[in-house]
Amino acid sequence: MKILNIGSLNLDYVYQVDHMVCGGETISSDGMEVYLGGKGFNQSVALANAGVEVYHAGIVGTEGEVFFDACLRYGIRSSYIKRGSVRNGHTIIQIDKVGQNAIMLYGGCNRAFSKEYINDVLDGFEPGDYLILQNEVNLLDYIIDRAYEKGLIIVLNPSPYDAYLDACKLEKISFFVLNEIEGFQMSGKTKEDEILSKMEEMFPQAGVLLTLGKRGAIYAKEGKRWKQEIYNSPVVDTTAAGDTFTGYFVASLIKMVPVEEALKISTMASAIAVSRKGAAPSIPTSEEVMSELGKQILNAKGGTKYETITNQSGY
Repeated sequence: MKILNIGSLNLDYVYQVDHMVCGGETISSDGMEVYLGGKGFNQSVALANAGVEVYHAGIVGTEGEVFFDACLRYGIRSSYIKRGSVRNGHTIIQIDKVGQNAIMLYGGCNRAFSKEYINDVLDGFEPGDYLILQNEVNLLDYIIDRAYEKGLIIVLNPSPYDAYLDACKLEKISFFVLNEIEGFQMSGKTKEDEILSKMEEMFPQAGVLLTLGKRGAIYAKEGKRWKQEIYNSPVVDTTAAGDTFTGYFVASLIKMVPVEEALKISTMASAIAVSRKGAAPSIPTSEEVMSELGKQILNAKGGTKYETITNQSGY
């Protein structure tokens, strides 16, 4: 089994601000840093840090050569990453004093995919392999159709949610990972139970992971529900929290970790990520996750449960 992530590779320009800038307002920032990110790259880092081998496909511009070194450092297979002729994708990110963010996205090379490139990438994968997708690249509908024809297991994070998704045959998706806003945009419902029920009605073939911010997360599959509360953590930067959760949860599915344990692991990984600056650099290693999870469980249950989780999960 192989894991492919077709996704964005962004340079994140991060500004520390007192508050989010309003229309017509000019403010000064308290600092500016540049990080590697993009929902696609962040999720590949999380998958690799969680201990699974992941191939990343995407396009970088002339400013994006740093991604090849980063892939080598994180252990991400970069043979499918292509060099493009337009500017690299990037984001302008405001981080306020309580760690919340506001993000403006420029697609750049991430929206320069061709059908030929997609075909070349997918030719290297077989039925039963996993494909991880987000909505920061173009031709998402074509990618889904071709991957489905090849028998790949498709995981979709429909973010950012926009009109491009209307062209996609979402009944071909095996797993959805979405937050409450995206849940409302897809289902028309606002309450978590109603979102999940509507998603199950529309896509009975799929598992649905709904993240709820400070209220944790719920996974729904075949009429069953699993709920996980958050682990408390100081909030510094929430930029890659959802991508970290996604990568660790998908890695857990691939390793056949029980859902209850997968949710614990993913939630702890996300809690660590929000306590650090940056996108990809904030994503913890599996050793860090299991160490912190072990401390939580040792405090609560005397250590027995932690030993069981580490032995069964393969982390």
